[in-house]
Amino acid sequence: MMFSMILSAAVLGVEACAVQVEADICDGLPQFCMVGDLSQEVREASDRVRTALKNTGISFPPKKVTVNLSPAHIRKEGTRFDLPVAAALLAALGVFPAEYAEGVMIVGEISLSGQVRPVGGVLQTVLLAKEKGCRLCMVPRENAGEGAAIGGIPVVGIENIQELLACLLSPELGARRAEGSRPWNPDEIRDTGEDFREVNGQLAVRRAAEIAAAGMHNFLMVGSPGSGKTMIARRMPTILPRLTLEESLEISGVYSACGLMTGAEGLVTARPFRSPHHTVSAAALAGGGRSVKPGEISLATRGVLFLDELPEFSRNALEVLRQPMEDGFVTVSRTEMKYTFPAHFQLVAAMNPCKCGFYPDRSRCRCQPGEVNRYLRKISRPLLDRIDICVEIPRVEYRDLSQSEENESSGEIRGRVGAAQRIQSERYRDCPWQFNAQLRASAIRRFCPLGSAERQIMERAFDRMNLSARAYHRIIKVARTIADLEGEERIRDVHLLEAIGYRSLDQRFWEVS
Repeated sequence: MMFSMILSAAVLGVEACAVQVEADICDGLPQFCMVGDLSQEVREASDRVRTALKNTGISFPPKKVTVNLSPAHIRKEGTRFDLPVAAALLAALGVFPAEYAEGVMIVGEISLSGQVRPVGGVLQTVLLAKEKGCRLCMVPRENAGEGAAIGGIPVVGIENIQELLACLLSPELGARRAEGSRPWNPDEIRDTGEDFREVNGQLAVRRAAEIAAAGMHNFLMVGSPGSGKTMIARRMPTILPRLTLEESLEISGVYSACGLMTGAEGLVTARPFRSPHHTVSAAALAGGGRSVKPGEISLATRGVLFLDELPEFSRNALEVLRQPMEDGFVTVSRTEMKYTFPAHFQLVAAMNPCKCGFYPDRSRCRCQPGEVNRYLRKISRPLLDRIDICVEIPRVEYRDLSQSEENESSGEIRGRVGAAQRIQSERYRDCPWQFNAQLRASAIRRFCPLGSAERQIMERAFDRMNLSARAYHRIIKVARTIADLEGEERIRDVHLLEAIGYRSLDQRFWEVS
């Protein structure tokens, strides 16, 4: 009987932290003790591992067993430590030489039969193993494709305890079974079957959606039921440019931490589209919980967060959006530490103009002015100020539904959006932001200079529409995006007038009486 140590990793938010799983078996009163600031799931590993070893045919002597997960000040949660605990015990029992596990990082859950089950956070674990200079990383077979996508370090998919032993006893076998990394392919995107070609009519809304995508502006659609709000929102990711490798790694890290990449091969290649129900809590949007995980805001990073029936969301949930929309990250504070999650998302929202959905069509709407006012005021002014583009969607006419000519496809729109975003990338190459929507107020004068005529237009709009300073700056940002779509170096009056038109709802929201 002896001491052994196996390298593993804990996932804290979206980051991985190295953990040493130490096992000691000695004479004494038979017991199995696990220490090191453990959650209940980790403590239960003692029963899972002991039973799995018995069912695998490995006898467990009646000895005193102590397992320590170090460092002790880091909270260990989940079932990812089952496999490294089993490996540490096998080494301590002398089933394989302890030096065979040097430089090997191991994670995975074990069933009572000895089968290895998938866990979350494998992407972060493999990245950490690569950073630590490990020679091998052993993960559940269902997570092997996800881990192998990192490249630069062999990743072995383990299916059961027998395979774990075989690979540790024969390093050459482990090297042969290591999953090869897949080359990054930005065009490898799942076909969702959705395309802007299917949207008939609504030319003004299609134009607004294109501008929103080009500058990554937050986008609100207001219209009666059946006017196409959800249909357009679901097609927003199809007009955004292909993911870069850096963006894919960021998205994949969030999904891996949440355990949403189980069975996936490689990295996430499609831009996220998240559409939480209006009953979602503030914590589910921002992240948190008993075991702190990213929320819907972070799951939508580099993609679209769609909030349908916006006024039906709770006030607390909506107000949670304000800080991430400005900063691009979410911070969840706990007594022991702070967790920071990415939040580079585009907000797309939809709502009815009143509770029944048909205002101001008085032939169908029976809502009183006060009722309309209360319904609209469910959205706070600070949140509305952070929405760059607001459009009203008219009812779809029969001639639009029955038209024979083909509409413009998502691919054609994506080409123009990509060209506009390349202009922005070149303009902001030395800045900490990438898109016009992220442009800071202090830099607007430098990147969005206005001529005398344009300044007069903005002065009149500011006074007549009772704009806030934030709304004023967002109009200029949208005008900058419109100019980029047209290949113009400077903002002209027509660009400003169109951008102002997308704020016209501000006045209506606060003047309904």
